[in-house]
Amino acid sequence: MLASIMLSVRLDPEDGAALHSQVAAQIRQAIADGEAKPGERLPPARHLAAVMGVNTNTVLRALRQLRDEGLLEMRPRRGIHVTGTPEQSELRARVAELVELARSSGHTRAELLAMISQAP
Repeated sequence: MLASIMLSVRLDPEDGAALHSQVAAQIRQAIADGEAKPGERLPPARHLAAVMGVNTNTVLRALRQLRDEGLLEMRPRRGIHVTGTPEQSELRARVAELVELARSSGHTRAELLAMISQAP
């Protein structure tokens, strides 16, 4: 389970990356390595924070980032579940970029969908 994997996590305060980004990277890596699979429930943020030696808010910020990437689902009283893979996360990020590009170019969502459906 992810909690046991997190025991070996080494966050580096001297690293240029923010702590929440380092926490997110460690959890993302655990998902990529198959140590936390889609459908599995993660330990509570408080527990992860204690294991990693960081503030609970740092872990919550990392978890929200992973949720926004499509890797996690966070529900009150139901916990945190792995919902995706890094590949799916990358695809969602690229779709979001495409939607933003279309919007900034003056295209509607319907026009974008039509372009996608006609793509080879």
